[in-house]
Amino acid sequence: MQAVADPLAASHTHRVTNLAEARRIIDLYRMRWTIEEFFRTLKTGSFNIEDADIGEPQVMMKLVVAAAITSVTVMQLVKARDGTTEDLLADAFEAEDQPILEALSVRLEGATERQKNPHPKGSLSFATWVIARLGGWTAYYGKPGPRVISRGLCDFQRIKYGVELRL
Repeated sequence: MQAVADPLAASHTHRVTNLAEARRIIDLYRMRWTIEEFFRTLKTGSFNIEDADIGEPQVMMKLVVAAAITSVTVMQLVKARDGTTEDLLADAFEAEDQPILEALSVRLEGATERQKNPHPKGSLSFATWVIARLGGWTAYYGKPGPRVISRGLCDFQRIKYGVELRL
């Protein structure tokens, strides 16, 4: 087999002699790609954290932590958008969010089959469909990415806050 560069240490090359080692290297590349997606979401893909003009270090740290947590949630939702994961709504949302998401789903569904939420209630895919629709996705063109999901998640948080105020 051929030597493969280690994705986590660009200056090192590891000799791959069997399938198990090749799979290990591929897994490292997958982890590296996830890290790259996280930083893209944190920076240009959604939150533009680099544009934050905050001079107070403690405040900046709090902003970065909040944006990092939200970036992970956005990544979970993007990954679940096609219904190919078995992730549950509870993996990214609180239990009291489910009835809100279900009510929103009914209101966001359109007249065509394509504009109906195709995912089972209680799944993260179901929630992703709702969040994407809130973010402006029409269900017709392309797949919702981090920017659309981020917008939808912000809208959902405002709606949730309104529901809590009403109660």
